[in-house]
Amino acid sequence: MSSHDNSLKDLNTFSLEAQASQVITATRREHLTQAWQIAKQHHQPLLLLGEGSNVLFLDNFAGVVVVNRIKGIEIAETDSDWRLHVAAGENWHQLVCYALEHNIAGLENLALIPGCVGSAPIQNIGAYGIELQSLCDYVDILNLETSTVQRLPAADCQFGYRESIFKHAYRDGYAIVAVGLRLAKQWQPKLTYGELSRLDAATVTPRQIFDSVCAMRRHKLPDPALTGNAGSFYKNPIVDAQRVASLLSQYPNMPVYPQPDGQSKLAAGWLVEQAGLKGYRIGGAAVHQQQALVLINQHHATSQDVVALARHVRLCVAEKFSVWLEPEVRFISAQGEVNAVEALS
Repeated sequence: MSSHDNSLKDLNTFSLEAQASQVITATRREHLTQAWQIAKQHHQPLLLLGEGSNVLFLDNFAGVVVVNRIKGIEIAETDSDWRLHVAAGENWHQLVCYALEHNIAGLENLALIPGCVGSAPIQNIGAYGIELQSLCDYVDILNLETSTVQRLPAADCQFGYRESIFKHAYRDGYAIVAVGLRLAKQWQPKLTYGELSRLDAATVTPRQIFDSVCAMRRHKLPDPALTGNAGSFYKNPIVDAQRVASLLSQYPNMPVYPQPDGQSKLAAGWLVEQAGLKGYRIGGAAVHQQQALVLINQHHATSQDVVALARHVRLCVAEKFSVWLEPEVRFISAQGEVNAVEALS
């Protein structure tokens, strides 16, 4: 366990200026519980961070930030599946690369998603037709008070669209320390989204899907190392059939993705773009010119700039489409996570 500079600028991909009372890097499970005890002794909040790729710091954090860097990947197999046990501090994209290098397919659609493995089940990350819940076997969670580890089967994780039990019952006082993945040896390519639909399912390889996904993401999305951002700022809204019919009567070219429950998912980026907001700027924050779903730190933005822009985008989309966008990014105040929708209301 190591303590270092209390600046959070390099620990959030928005690259916003913020400070914490203390920043600790954890490389073993006991470091997490030790940090918990330090925070309790000083009556301060504790915030667990992976790579800060999905957070917006609203203020300086009045407590202890723990950066999870617990590493390790174990591979086992059955006749039908590959089983991966992955420590929470592993980089997600590097895990995808590692799997391909070991001839294990199934993660390639999720290439280049930023962040650590431990963050993946919290958001139930997904892209190009695949969500983590379809691959997850279990999640190991550490009780920071008792130092005990509980294995939660995927069926108990309450996965939904960018949703899980880890945003609720296991949000405070717990840390994800490992994720178990189950990948079928009988590989079936998922080619339903974007440029992937042009690939031939009969001949395509996992590496070709990986390369295509990487090319699409690099073309559309800004690199956080060059331009501060947290990826997709808003969730794609899910609306009922009546609302979809009404919208399609006005906007027949609107992208619509039917869901198994009869509702439909709309493309939030398309809604923002149709509201005429590409490139729109408030202070140092702007809507990205190529992918309107992404808000960027264009020039020394403050958190207030990003919040003001996010609120403006949300209001403009609501006025045009009567659809309220919900942030995917986690909003972090001085005392911890707050409700993002309330923060923008």
